[in-house]
Amino acid sequence: MAESVFKISKAKIYQKNALVLKEVEMHVEKGEFVYLIGKTGTGKSSLLKTLYGELPLQEGEGTVVGYDITQLKRKDVPFLRRKIGIVFQDFQLLTDRNVYKNLFFVMKSTGWNNKAEMQKKADEVLSLVGLENKGYKMPFELSGGEQQRVVIARALVNSPDLLLADEPTGNLDPETSREIMKVLIGISKQGTAILMATHDLSLMEKFPSRVVQVKDSEVHELETINTFNPFQPIIKDED
Repeated sequence: MAESVFKISKAKIYQKNALVLKEVEMHVEKGEFVYLIGKTGTGKSSLLKTLYGELPLQEGEGTVVGYDITQLKRKDVPFLRRKIGIVFQDFQLLTDRNVYKNLFFVMKSTGWNNKAEMQKKADEVLSLVGLENKGYKMPFELSGGEQQRVVIARALVNSPDLLLADEPTGNLDPETSREIMKVLIGISKQGTAILMATHDLSLMEKFPSRVVQVKDSEVHELETINTFNPFQPIIKDED
């Protein structure tokens, strides 16, 4: 039986007092890779923020990595986020320190204190994203694709059950984007569920997977198939 990493039911999502999404029914299983699509401003980011505890779930039911997010207290949010990795398109690396120290910064802020264990984990996640020999490099010495790999490695230091990727290839060229996708899919195959917001149709066609669309204040499940041609009228609506 499949294991849900998160499940939301009959949910309404608000930004302040404004209703953004209504009657949300959505789930993602362990190791599943799911695309999240929708026009800018339709509520994709609000959905992601609800999952990692930035926005409270005021109505409905929701469980994320074992936490009931309808009952989530502010003091619980850091513990929730230790089980969730977050990847943004603008990298958000600390530019005044090398790759290792970027990873150590996150580890220390989430409770790590054993230097040997921190070093071992840093080497492990850098190897996972193909940056085995880049730990002492400064961010400015890395290409855009390498910086995004560091961001992914940083998101993996706490072995998350769920990785949320918000336009992770948005600032990358097509070839580099494909390489990042291969990294993400490899991670999902090892058991980490991934929900990836994107507008990049070429990647979705090259790496087909389950698709969830945000449209008209609702979340719609789209049938998974091996080619996106039948979806073209729907997906073009994203441009």
